[in-house]
Amino acid sequence: MAHEPPFLETYKTLVQKHQGDSRNGYSSCSIVERCDIPLIDLSRLSLEREECMREIAEAAREWGFFQVVNHGISHELLKSLQIEQKKVFYQPFVNKSSTQAKAYRWGNRFATDLRQLSWSEAFHFYLTDISRMDKHETLRSSLEAFAIRMFSVAQSLAEILVCRLNTKSNYFREHCLPESSFIRLNRYPPCPISSKVHGLLPHSDTSFLTIVHQDQVGGLQLLKDGKWVGVKPNPHALVVNIGDLFQALSNGVYKSIKHRVVAAEKVERFSMAFFYCPSEEAVIKSKIKPLMYRKFTLMEYRQQTEKDVKQTGDKVGLSRFLL
Repeated sequence: MAHEPPFLETYKTLVQKHQGDSRNGYSSCSIVERCDIPLIDLSRLSLEREECMREIAEAAREWGFFQVVNHGISHELLKSLQIEQKKVFYQPFVNKSSTQAKAYRWGNRFATDLRQLSWSEAFHFYLTDISRMDKHETLRSSLEAFAIRMFSVAQSLAEILVCRLNTKSNYFREHCLPESSFIRLNRYPPCPISSKVHGLLPHSDTSFLTIVHQDQVGGLQLLKDGKWVGVKPNPHALVVNIGDLFQALSNGVYKSIKHRVVAAEKVERFSMAFFYCPSEEAVIKSKIKPLMYRKFTLMEYRQQTEKDVKQTGDKVGLSRFLL
């Protein structure tokens, strides 16, 4: 179909290299059944605030992942953005890869092995990009509404988490402005070699927090106690995960957990993610002693990640900044 990225053609050499090689499966860890990660009802913040805050912090410490319901983002808005999301992905590939090259990404151009290939495509939108989308008025409107509401949820959760560290701080209001966060729309096409590649490579997120709305296909997995755990889709919930920046800011109290998306042979999967980030010049330094990580800026972190991906095909992450 005209909208599909040319995965097999582009990565033909890698596919042929591993054709019939059963040892090239993508997982060295066993996969367990789908599970229910901690589910938190945010409406309880009004009547059971302390207990709800405690549960949020506990999930961030023990899992690095949790789900939230009654988050204030309407089903109608999510449905509207899902419809617009499909429209933008169902454009001919030649349009996606040329006219919107800045925002559009697919596969992994640095892959030297099938295990480094993500069978997915994505559109990345900063708020400053969204405001200039004059030719896509309905998509722009949905993205703007989504960004405003997601930012509010992310800021609220971040302030709760830093408060539970007994660190009273206005850090997030000073350094995490709406324009420094971004949205990523994801599509995972059907994959004829699904046993040999990932939908999305195992990784941890750079952000402070990532908030995801996923469809009911499933495929999101997180690494828990050395095992890949499948996250059961919940149509009413958003999935929240701690990013590397929050692990550093919390001095390792909150965990940025590796996660991935598996490729599926016959179905496509969609998700939309909001990444809560500071400005590139913001300094990440914990107030908890003794320090695990040296202070760094988001710009330094991204530059190191880009360097590592070019050299190794993968992100190394926070270990680069250990003291």
